[in-house]
Amino acid sequence: MGFPGTWMTESESMLYRVVPKCACSTIGQIMYFSDHGQFFDGDIHDAQSGLHKWAMDDSQEAISRNVKSHRTYAFTCVRNPYTRILSSFFDKICGIQRNGKRYRGNLVPTLIFNYGIEVGGDDGKGEFDQIQSFRRFLLFARDTIRWRRPMDPDIHWSAMSGHVATFIANGGRYDRIFWTEKFNEGMQDVLNHVETPNPVKLAEIPRFNESEGHGPKRAHPVEDYFDDLSMHLVYEIYKRDFELFRYDFENPGNKMPIGEIDLDEVHAKLGD
Repeated sequence: MGFPGTWMTESESMLYRVVPKCACSTIGQIMYFSDHGQFFDGDIHDAQSGLHKWAMDDSQEAISRNVKSHRTYAFTCVRNPYTRILSSFFDKICGIQRNGKRYRGNLVPTLIFNYGIEVGGDDGKGEFDQIQSFRRFLLFARDTIRWRRPMDPDIHWSAMSGHVATFIANGGRYDRIFWTEKFNEGMQDVLNHVETPNPVKLAEIPRFNESEGHGPKRAHPVEDYFDDLSMHLVYEIYKRDFELFRYDFENPGNKMPIGEIDLDEVHAKLGD
């Protein structure tokens, strides 16, 4: 199986397990900048050079060697499950993607037909009942994760613990897992542990939010989208994420973690 979703700087200074919707564009650009002294011109997910990626055959040997010898500082980043699934809805379901089309072709028409959701019209900018449509999307997300129908779960709403676990299961070990909600603190700690060809001044790094502007703006506070049933569905899908990464299930309005991540616990529970 190897190490899917793993990126590494060409200088082998740091190694990152991508978790979708968790600041991955910004982290990738920081890694690219640390090697090359400039940012990648475009979405870092499209970069075919300048960064080792498991998806590129030529990178796999270098990544495997470094993961297995634990020679390179390895980290990942996680996010509150409530805000992550909301972000996935507005970006991937309601939004028009970089190619000018809907995400995954017939996915949105299927959701409209089978689950009765609305997405703001053809351009994603029309008025619609965001709360009702999001809750119906949540049923769909649960169906894909629980029963793998009407399709396999998408990487943007499958559990973070699942992404994090593949790295551990194949012999990797994380040196640091930090929260997007405390991004500067966490990313700075990573940078403090590595030597890079070019210095990175985190305060001067822009945020590369590649999904921004794809879909409609969220019209309500986070907690308004989650009634009792929605919270139950979220817990069913993301129970392990809440527990391992110390997020507050009881209060959807609190996006901040409520405890420290225990790396030994993460490795023990996700390494089974």
